[in-house]
Amino acid sequence: MVLGYPAATVKQKFPLRLFLFVFFGWTFDFYDLVLLGFLKEAVARDLHLSHTAEAWMLGVALGSSGIGGIAAGFLADRVGKRTMLASTVVVYSFGSLIAGLAPNLTWFLIGRAIVGLGVGGEWAIGHSVLAEAVRPAVRGRMAAALQAGEPVGVALAAVAGYVILPMVGWRWVLLGSSSTALLAVLMRRTMHLPDEPASAGPVLSRLREAHIGSRLARAWLLGVFKLGTYWTCYTWLPGFLLHEMHQGIGKSLAWMLSAQAGQLTGMLTFGIVSDRLGRRPAFCMYSLLTAAAIAPLAFGWSWLSVHPFFFWGTMLTLGLGSGCTAGFGALLAELFPTEVRTTAMGATYNLARTVQLGAPLLVSWAVASHGLSGGLSVPLCLALCTASWVWVLPETRGIALPTLAVKRPAR
Repeated sequence: MVLGYPAATVKQKFPLRLFLFVFFGWTFDFYDLVLLGFLKEAVARDLHLSHTAEAWMLGVALGSSGIGGIAAGFLADRVGKRTMLASTVVVYSFGSLIAGLAPNLTWFLIGRAIVGLGVGGEWAIGHSVLAEAVRPAVRGRMAAALQAGEPVGVALAAVAGYVILPMVGWRWVLLGSSSTALLAVLMRRTMHLPDEPASAGPVLSRLREAHIGSRLARAWLLGVFKLGTYWTCYTWLPGFLLHEMHQGIGKSLAWMLSAQAGQLTGMLTFGIVSDRLGRRPAFCMYSLLTAAAIAPLAFGWSWLSVHPFFFWGTMLTLGLGSGCTAGFGALLAELFPTEVRTTAMGATYNLARTVQLGAPLLVSWAVASHGLSGGLSVPLCLALCTASWVWVLPETRGIALPTLAVKRPAR
């Protein structure tokens, strides 16, 4: 069995090579994005940064990812997906190179902004290509399997931050991540992806013709809530484990890897649940699971710190609930027509991620005002908002992907 379907069925229908190429590209992409969460203290120390500058340092790549997502999605619909897939990998790899060589904060922020530009473009193109290549009945789980590159990337970043950083320093970690990301470009040179424009006319005209403004706005707000839950939670987690809970590097790495194992499981199971029960019930259930894990961390972390069994369970549950991030690839592909799909997906998801520029600042303010419980109350509230807001979107499970040539029913 492969993700709930017989292996023979998946082998006949599923484009494995295509999946592997976009999966590895997304994995290295997300690794580069989250790596700074594990390096920030060393970088701040060497560059003599204040706490405010440190918060901005964390958020700049998230902010620029929105610009990258819109630009790359627009260009992919205009000039072809294969060209832009390779270009996004080059961009975020180059950004890590600049950050690793940065002599001061200004150049470091420039490098991180470039990383964000590449990251923003990668997500929408990869998910759009995959959604168009698989059967509707398995679209949710295939998109979830692709998104599972996210916890793999975080696990790699945790190993780099906790194990490799003390041995070689943050500059070599960034330089190494830059060279590793370039492997994806070499792999994609052998992949024969379609490289024709998705739309024969100007993309902006096709966007107006599609009348997707309402859907785009509702999906964007869902992204703001869900991605906000993730980033306001995970930006504090590495430092929280080391300092507030005094876990040490070995235990902190173990906790982080357990959360990522839970998230990997959550993503793969989310795909099955969303294909069987629907996109909206799956988003709601997993977001409530996230809230159920954050609440004891927010209000009972001191008790959890002396009861390792329950802390392990809480971290695994947190990762499992975070798996609903895997639902965006299929959901957004099903909301928008083929002619403007990559543009609309890139704009929706990455503008939601751009808002997360303020996530570290918001958490820092909440912690300063109300302590650790106040800081963790931010992702707790956002998880509950995600569980509620998803119901304003139409249910799209199993539909044929819409096109402008086939009029969609009004919803």
